[in-house]
Amino acid sequence: MKEKPAPKKIVLAYSGGLDTSVILAWLKDTYGCEVIAFCADVGQKEELTGLEEKGKNTGASKVYIQDLRLEFARDFIFPAIRGNAIYEMRYLLGTSMARPLIAKAMAEVATKEGADAFSHGATGKGNDQVRFELTFKALSPNLQIIAPWRTWNFGGRADLIEYAKKKGIPVPVTAAKPYSMDRNLMHLSFEGGILEDPYNEPKEDMFILTVSPEKAPDKPTYLELDFENGDCVAIDGKKLNPLEVMETLNDLGGKNGVGRVDIVENRLVGIKSRGVYETPGGTILHIAHRDLESITLDRDTQHKKDELSQEFARYIYNGQWYSNQMNALRAYMDYTQKYVNGTVRIKLYKGSCTVVGRKSNKSLYNAGLSTFEKEELYNQYDAEGFINLYGLPMKEWARVNK
Repeated sequence: MKEKPAPKKIVLAYSGGLDTSVILAWLKDTYGCEVIAFCADVGQKEELTGLEEKGKNTGASKVYIQDLRLEFARDFIFPAIRGNAIYEMRYLLGTSMARPLIAKAMAEVATKEGADAFSHGATGKGNDQVRFELTFKALSPNLQIIAPWRTWNFGGRADLIEYAKKKGIPVPVTAAKPYSMDRNLMHLSFEGGILEDPYNEPKEDMFILTVSPEKAPDKPTYLELDFENGDCVAIDGKKLNPLEVMETLNDLGGKNGVGRVDIVENRLVGIKSRGVYETPGGTILHIAHRDLESITLDRDTQHKKDELSQEFARYIYNGQWYSNQMNALRAYMDYTQKYVNGTVRIKLYKGSCTVVGRKSNKSLYNAGLSTFEKEELYNQYDAEGFINLYGLPMKEWARVNK
């Protein structure tokens, strides 16, 4: 195997946590080159405080902190909602969507700075290594990729903590939060630590975005979400951009205990992983959007889209956002949204999100056809011939084989 040339300038996906802080110092020790730390603001909130100073103190020549929240909501979350993307029927893909956006922004910085390598803190057991690296390969195929967790000699977190101490890197690690967290505009995820036993119930003080359903208000909250071409454009009549939609729904959903899910999922690398997620705004948006489709899509389009939604979710989960098959599938999903316009009325109550009404000037629902009362639009006698033809293969099979 041909040996890779030593990198001269590396763009590192940097969060300021234990792993990426150690990686920053390790890259400089190992390669003796310039390291640019890149952090994307995708909704982490307080995690960004003091990050630039810490990155430079740890050895970064530059620290980029880019506000990508609007782009994340508009170009990643909303397309996923339009496609009804849910991995294994339960996971709304918050982390999965954020990684290709972060990697895309890193590629742009690498071009601007003349860098010749990328690096990230994803482990060799996880999905994120695939999501980062497939995006790098799609957008900057000539640049080298350095994944320290797959090459260095550190055995685990204890070794990293010891290295950080030697380097004078402040990394607060305590037993108070014995799990890893990833937060963005779509969700907050929890993995590892005490959650590695799938029979352990998550502790209530772990949750940040949502109150427990038991402590949610005793009075329900009602919302009206307006959609145009499959996108939520207003809440209770107030026009909002995609970022504002997510922030508003996260707040309202969180106050009502909406969006908690505890699952064991199948990672791309073949490992089963237990994750606990808080996705208040995304949960509301998904439920409302899918319900509006029930009155604006014809039956066959709706059924085919539901089939393809599972494939769409797998592409996102597996890091294939910038693949050709994803481009084609997104085009199909977006084509179906042309008439997904209207209003959905939602009831939030103690952890539940329920649709209690929907309307659209493009609605295919026809009370004259569906009514149980006497009507003139549908001749029920015609159903007999339909059933005879529809059931003919079954009848013939039974005649021959029985």
